[in-house]
This record gives sequence, C-alpha cells and structure tokens, in this order.
Amino acid sequence: MLVLVAPGQGAQTPGFLTPWLELPGAADRLAAWSDAIGLDLVHYGTKADADEIRDTAVAQPLLVAAGLLSAAALGDDLRPGVVAGHSVGEFTAAAFAGVLDDTAALRLVRTRGLAMADAAAIAPTGMSALLGGDPEVTVPHLEKLGLTPANVNGAGQIVAAGTLEQLAALAEDKPEGVRRVVPLKVAGAFHTHHMAPAVATLEQAAKELTPADPKVTYVSNKDGQAVATGTEVLARLVGQVANPVRWDLCMETFQALGATALIEACPGGTLTGIAKRALPGVATVALKTPDDLDAARTLVAEHTAV
Repeated sequence: MLVLVAPGQGAQTPGFLTPWLELPGAADRLAAWSDAIGLDLVHYGTKADADEIRDTAVAQPLLVAAGLLSAAALGDDLRPGVVAGHSVGEFTAAAFAGVLDDTAALRLVRTRGLAMADAAAIAPTGMSALLGGDPEVTVPHLEKLGLTPANVNGAGQIVAAGTLEQLAALAEDKPEGVRRVVPLKVAGAFHTHHMAPAVATLEQAAKELTPADPKVTYVSNKDGQAVATGTEVLARLVGQVANPVRWDLCMETFQALGATALIEACPGGTLTGIAKRALPGVATVALKTPDDLDAARTLVAEHTAV
C-alpha cells in the first residue's frame, strides 16, 4: 500500500523548482497557477533568494505548487492508497485526494499564507526543532517555558513554537535528553494560539468552496485520523492553522493501514527522513528533482494495489 505525503514550510530552498520546469507542460501549468493566485511562482521557485521564499505568504503557495507539479509528473499510474500532508502540505494532500481542485487549493493556501503572515507580524515569534529527548520529558518542559509543542513529528523530533524570548530561553535551558535546538526558517509561531487571527480569515474564504469527498484515504495531521468527508477535511484545513501538527499519529495510522511504501512530493526529504526512523521496512522515495522520478515510479508499480 502506497502513501503519498507532502512536506510543510521550511522545506523550500532557492531555485528548487528550476529543474522541474524543464518537464513538458510544467512551465505552462505553473504560469497558469501564478495568474490564478496573483503570485509569480516561476520567479519565486527559480530566482528568488532564501529570504524572499521564507516569507510565509510566498512559501506556502510555492510549496503546494511544487507538490502538485511533482505528483503530476508521475503520471496517471500514481494511485496512492493514503495521502497526508505536514502543516501546509495538507492543502497539497487535499488536492491529491480530489477534495479541492489544484487551483482552489492554491487560492485557499494563498489566503492562508497572507493571513498567517499578518498574524505573525503582531509579535516576534518563531519555531525551533528539538532533536532527541523523550516527549514525556520534553513537552512539560516546553509548557513550563510557555512554549507550544507545535509539531510532534515522531522519531524523537518535536518542534517548539512561541515568542522569540521563549525560544531563547529554551536554547539556554534544553530539556533533558535533547541534543540540539535548531531554529527553523519560518516567520512565526505556526500551529499555536498566535495564529488565531488567521483562522477567522480562512473560515470566511472556505465558505466560498464546495469540497468533494476524498477519493482515497485522507489522514489528518490534527489527530492522525482518516477523514471521510470533504466538508470535514476543509474544516480541519481551516482550524489546523492554530492547532499542533501530530505527524507521529499520522505515521501510526500509516502503519495500521498496512503501508509498504511512502513517496514524499517535492521538495522531499524531511518526511522521508522521519519515516526511515519511525517506519522500518517501509520503502521511501523523496522527490527532490526530476532525477528521482524513476525511483518513485518503481515504487508506484511495486506497491499500488491492482
């Protein structure tokens, strides 16, 4: 059983879309999406520097576009049994599942990025990854410092979010067992109460959409549960802006559903890295460049139910 996943913010790097635009039809598709959302995805994916694509309002639609572009390059044989996304990657997954069409997903995520950027501008906030440690020790320590465990990723990784002062205190006072605290290239404390203003904006935007029910199993990162209706998927996309990401629970669900292979859409690497530690025996491919497509097609052929 094949799982198709999409990464979240922070996975982008300068120029990462350049090789993908050499594929037939890719440049035209990206140009059409750019016109639809009023953002030059071609420029930001090929020529913009790290600071430009760190901007939340740019990074989020850029990541969703990259995921959709890379999955389309795998062709009609791509029929995953399960889809899921980390943070903004849930919008990519919603398009994979047919809940939203590509353009609707990109328009909604453009609204999300702008709203989250506005929320992040209210106070200086950020996120840091904690490497190592026991969640039972780490989580209470974060809460003592006033931080939120915004991403519980499994395989010994938790991402803390809060004010820059709280994160500085964390760097000086690491939980027992944590080897490193690594600041992330994001502009705010995502998936915390700091993002509450963005939820209200998304609620209004979502009212204009008519979601379809998922065509494949859609696993929500709110709680790792499969969601059966498009209405519920859309509601979770809205609310998840201010809720922690439980990627650890998603992987438990993948395992329970019988996952044998996992492909991570472009810009892949983060989620496959976690899966290699948390899902032993599950074959993985990260789509970083078109050079990875052949390996991904092999997984599709070997792990897709007939």
